[in-house]
Amino acid sequence: MILYKYQGTGNDFVMIDNRLQAFPKENTALIEKLCDRRFGIGADGLILLENDETTNFKMVYYNSDGNQSSMCGNGGRCLVAFAKKLNIINNEATFIAIDGLHHATINENEIVSLQMKNVSEVKIHDNYIFLNTGSPHHVQFVDDLSNFDVKKEGAKIRYSYLYGKPGSNVNFVNQISENEFSIRTYERGVEDETLSCGTGATATAIAVKAIGKTNSNNIIINVQGGKLEVSFDEENGIFTNVFLKGPAEFVFEVNYEFN
Repeated sequence: MILYKYQGTGNDFVMIDNRLQAFPKENTALIEKLCDRRFGIGADGLILLENDETTNFKMVYYNSDGNQSSMCGNGGRCLVAFAKKLNIINNEATFIAIDGLHHATINENEIVSLQMKNVSEVKIHDNYIFLNTGSPHHVQFVDDLSNFDVKKEGAKIRYSYLYGKPGSNVNFVNQISENEFSIRTYERGVEDETLSCGTGATATAIAVKAIGKTNSNNIIINVQGGKLEVSFDEENGIFTNVFLKGPAEFVFEVNYEFN
């Protein structure tokens, strides 16, 4: 089977064209092995592109631990680029994911703008904000972000009493300017810091607007692997027309033989 590797601002994925349902998707150990950076291809997650009756394709996403997971924003953007490579789409796409319908566009420079789910609830606490942008996210401002121990402190919060067994992704944030913020993210399922998290960037942009850190509806998010842009409309605390924009790049393809 031909497997493809894509990355979006350093968030990397194994991509598989599974329209013929040839991939053994219930084989958790295989998915985990493919994502392993020493014994497999290496990735933060694995994504299957499948047929869908009402949209261009269906997205099925697995974390690197082999388990199917909630929405992945960068993965969704990379899947759009993959669909274009397969000649399924030209410059626009609609697809179905675990959190519902998504619309996206891709330009000649492989910049993908992906519509994310609307957000109607932002829980603001004294030291953090919690919201769901297709995946659950804890957003917390910290000092000295560049030297912060993301894996250690992120794991504490992810497994804390706040979120119980399902856990939450955790974003640590620093403000750069009126509409620019830097984040570092601990991702559940990967159980480590990743170079980028699309739903985390989206959650952070909405969170900083909700608590009044910015008046802008167009936010630049610096991640470890580059820059993402999040835009939205907001009225009475309801966030609509939420878009995540950034690069989605093909890395390589390999003819992989399953044992």
